Amino acid sequence: MSASFATALSAARDAAAAQHYPQGALYVVATPIGNLADITLRALHVLQLADAVACEDTRHTQALLRAYGIDKSPQQWMAVHQHNEAEAAQNVLQRLQRGDRVVYVSDAGTPGVSDPGARLVSAVQAAGLRALPLPGASSVTAAISVAGALDRSSGASAPLAGGFVFAGFLPSRATERNAAVQALVAEPRCTVLLEAPHRIEDLAAALGALSDRQVTLAREITKQFEEIATMPAHALAGWLGGGASRSRGEFVIVVHPAPQPAGEEAPLTETELRMLRLLIAEMPLKTAVRLAAELTGAPRNALYEAALALKNGPEPD
Repeated sequence: MSASFATALSAARDAAAAQHYPQGALYVVATPIGNLADITLRALHVLQLADAVACEDTRHTQALLRAYGIDKSPQQWMAVHQHNEAEAAQNVLQRLQRGDRVVYVSDAGTPGVSDPGARLVSAVQAAGLRALPLPGASSVTAAISVAGALDRSSGASAPLAGGFVFAGFLPSRATERNAAVQALVAEPRCTVLLEAPHRIEDLAAALGALSDRQVTLAREITKQFEEIATMPAHALAGWLGGGASRSRGEFVIVVHPAPQPAGEEAPLTETELRMLRLLIAEMPLKTAVRLAAELTGAPRNALYEAALALKNGPEPD
């Protein structure tokens, strides 16, 4: 057993063993995206408990588990990757139908996002079997958490009030990639991209079409040479050219929400209007508007106008 994680394995049993872990279920387990210490206690417990481990690369995942002091026999390993996922899912189903607990992990992070896993889970669900998530590391949410991307469309700098789009890897061909970037120009919401080191410079050049729109580049998240930088999109190519190491590693790019044009105010959302209706029904109009502004971040003037319309006339469009 690895001495550095011996205590963690013991803590995992103490912290997670009391929960019920049904047999005949697929456990979709998030693994670290770089730093081994980012594994969860419940993930360690389930990896120890598993009758079989399905994964993208058995050699990679064997090395990961051995780093934690977990060993599995050759018969417990199953390769399930993007090239064989549909066929390999049938082997997983056979294991589940005989009552095995099967863990699925991708090479890093949360399966089924940009890594394989979705087809396997779909097959498990179609067979009437359970797929249980064990959340953990994700490069997407990790990058968003340090991007400081604010959605100002509500007038109150609400953090991503309009949600975000996960676009993953853009096409590798220049014509298709440029078309995808043009679509980003028209997309007001926060958008998350992924990119590999050999294509990051081409992507940065293409993203210059976003001009002054802010982007956050996260390189080698959680690893020794992690680097996070936020800048206008047109400056991204120049930043990458500032040092040879800046084009190395795996990249997450967060395209911040488009700024609200000066003088424009976004219409209230259905959620904001619904909350306003509920508050108006219970309290004076001005109090309802004040509370709605505090709870939703929507502009008070827009809420007041909507409240008057709700109180005295037809609902606003």
